[in-house]
Amino acid sequence: MKLAPLLLSFFLSSPLLSANEILLPDMGDSTGTLISPAQEKALGASFFRSIQTQLEISNDPEVQHYIQSIGYHLVASSDSPSAPFHFFVVLADDINAFAGPGGFIGVNSGLILNSNNESELASVMAHEIAHVTQRHIYRSYEAASQLSLPAAAALIAAIVVATQAPDVGIGAISAVQAGSIQAQINFTRSNEQEADRVGIKTLAKAQFNPRSMPTFFEKLQQASRYYGSAAPEYLRTHPITSSRIADTRNRAESYPYRQVPDSQNYRLIKAKLRTYSAMSAQDLIAYFTNRLSLGTAEQKAAMQYGLALSYAKQERYQIAQGILKKLITSFPSQEQYLSASAHLSTLEGNTTEAKKAYALLEKRSPYNDQYKFSTVTLLIKDNQAQQALQRLKEIPYHRQNGPDYFLSLAKTYEKLSNPLNFHRYMAEYHYSVGQTHQAILQIKLAQKAKNNNFYLSAILEDRFNFFSNELLALKQLQE
Repeated sequence: MKLAPLLLSFFLSSPLLSANEILLPDMGDSTGTLISPAQEKALGASFFRSIQTQLEISNDPEVQHYIQSIGYHLVASSDSPSAPFHFFVVLADDINAFAGPGGFIGVNSGLILNSNNESELASVMAHEIAHVTQRHIYRSYEAASQLSLPAAAALIAAIVVATQAPDVGIGAISAVQAGSIQAQINFTRSNEQEADRVGIKTLAKAQFNPRSMPTFFEKLQQASRYYGSAAPEYLRTHPITSSRIADTRNRAESYPYRQVPDSQNYRLIKAKLRTYSAMSAQDLIAYFTNRLSLGTAEQKAAMQYGLALSYAKQERYQIAQGILKKLITSFPSQEQYLSASAHLSTLEGNTTEAKKAYALLEKRSPYNDQYKFSTVTLLIKDNQAQQALQRLKEIPYHRQNGPDYFLSLAKTYEKLSNPLNFHRYMAEYHYSVGQTHQAILQIKLAQKAKNNNFYLSAILEDRFNFFSNELLALKQLQE
């Protein structure tokens, strides 16, 4: 039986895996044998590259920074504080979250927008973290016996994509195979109970309100009664029963009650994500305008921030900048206001003003690489490519393998009239987001470029062979 190319492409994108990968003795914990850290890392990276081609992942640096900061804070309070994790936001209105291999955890923007407070969001993330730390993903394959790593990857991809986009997930394979996959990946009732128990402990230790977990679960359960078949997708992958809600409430009650205020970052990210929703700019303006007088000064400021972003969607930059300037004056330590103003200055073509703002932001937060990337973009716009190249060298090594880095590097070399390196780094960019076909095309263009030498030829040939072998393995698995 053939698997859909959409799913197969998922597990073929890792340099550590191939179609001939050795069979694993068992991926479950009961035998005491687990996949190696290197295999798990490769599987997770492959997973993330694949879903970027199938789901809309937020590339907004502030959204990324926020969800990762919450995630890492929770991980630090978990029973595996040194475990590798990567958190990201899927731009989808459905209330959902999922844990993938290698500690990759996705949170839908719809879940964030439908949470009433930050602790509710953290409770779902803590639950997903527990699924990873307790090895539930790998335990679920014991019934499948001798699975190869690529096969396991396909199972995970099928279900994750299906929960987000059924037409291209489970629907991409036969109903019989879909049922088999569903049976193998679904978390058991004991898995869910353990994730609840461990998650609540993590929540409390991280100084969030542990009572938020049963509260949010109860809200989801009520939603299922109101909406029937349109119930939140999270309920289908994480069934919530009255006994489970009661159990989490009893566990939460064992911790001392504390009032946990929401961070302003939480409010601002919710406002920004709302502007990414399907609402029209005019409806967004009405939404935020109607809430300008509600709540505390910080809550009002979040609505003003959302209003400014909504005006920006209409390209009414002067009105948006006026709102942001007042926010900057009233809340000078809140970086999002100055960052939004700098971004609007960039859109207006006022690169001088934008550079000043990003320079100030870099001074305030020297370890926030998003401001460095923004400055590089401005330098490229101003035809200062050599300065842009120098700034890119200042990016920490661990950020030099991401799509934003490769794309910035490619654009810099394009300005420097260096087609070889432009195509070379565009190839790496395409590969990093799961577009292996486009990566091969860019490598071919780089090989045809002038100023090639033995060293660069060897690099290009190696990458060409690597990308080509992956596509060959894909073809073989389809046969």
